[in-house]
Amino acid sequence: MNCSNCGSPMSSKRENVKYDSCGLDYVTLLDVEVRRCTDCGEQETVIPNVEGLHLALARAVAHLPVRLRGREIRFLRKHLGYSGADAAKALSVRPETMSRWENDKDVISPAADRFLRLMVANQNPTQFYPLAELQAKKQEKRPSPIRMRRNPDWQLAG
Repeated sequence: MNCSNCGSPMSSKRENVKYDSCGLDYVTLLDVEVRRCTDCGEQETVIPNVEGLHLALARAVAHLPVRLRGREIRFLRKHLGYSGADAAKALSVRPETMSRWENDKDVISPAADRFLRLMVANQNPTQFYPLAELQAKKQEKRPSPIRMRRNPDWQLAG
């Protein structure tokens, strides 16, 4: 494999990689291929079956034993393929309320929290993952880390 930046050969090894581009800053992918350019230092992480990874992540987030916070709400909404306005309609709240939840300006109600988790459990996810849009501002309090392993499908690592 050659570097897309400079054309030089890339070396490859398996590593654990922090996966915050999904919008959740506490996810680590275990034992994934990482390629590095021997000349310019360009790095790329190979993530096979990103749809399967996001499905497993959504299920893991939906099973967190604490109330969902902004990043989790945004991740689950985008995983399901809803716009903010459409998710607000599905949850019977105003779009402004959805926005406040996602931006940690307000706490999601217990009923909406449960319903969003049920939506994840019972609906098919979208087939398009705009990873850049899943990124959000840092939060002060961090949830417990989620570690994912592929064996052969993505699943929580013990």
